[in-house]
Amino acid sequence: MVRLEHANLVVTDIEPTLSFLKAAFPHWRVRGSGQGDWYGKPRTWLHFGDDEFYIALSDNGEGAPRDLKGHAPGLAHLAFEVSDVERLIARLEAAGHEVTNPGAPTEHRRNVYFIDGNNIEFEFVQYFSDNPAEKNRYE
Repeated sequence: MVRLEHANLVVTDIEPTLSFLKAAFPHWRVRGSGQGDWYGKPRTWLHFGDDEFYIALSDNGEGAPRDLKGHAPGLAHLAFEVSDVERLIARLEAAGHEVTNPGAPTEHRRNVYFIDGNNIEFEFVQYFSDNPAEKNRYE
């Protein structure tokens, strides 16, 4: 078995990303948090998720975030499969977030992108088929 357990993001300020994630996933919770030291620099950290998966956030990041329209290496986005992308869009828009890319919907899926307050891009996809040949079309 292989599964992704968590993603670890360093941000300048935890609150904008945490607020975004709370709007996207209202059933998730802060699983734990604390203070630490990362190579001589203090950091606040927290784990936000459910019992199976979480996003780890640490503050005090330095430097400009990756230009999402550029070509620098690094994280492009995190993608989550959701059961109702329209409800997710409504929750995020009600929390003040705007769709930044409407995605490329097909008859078997709908996806959409948002950028949080730390310039991290998130993709959300809803599949309308369980058939891998339909879900994973790349044309």
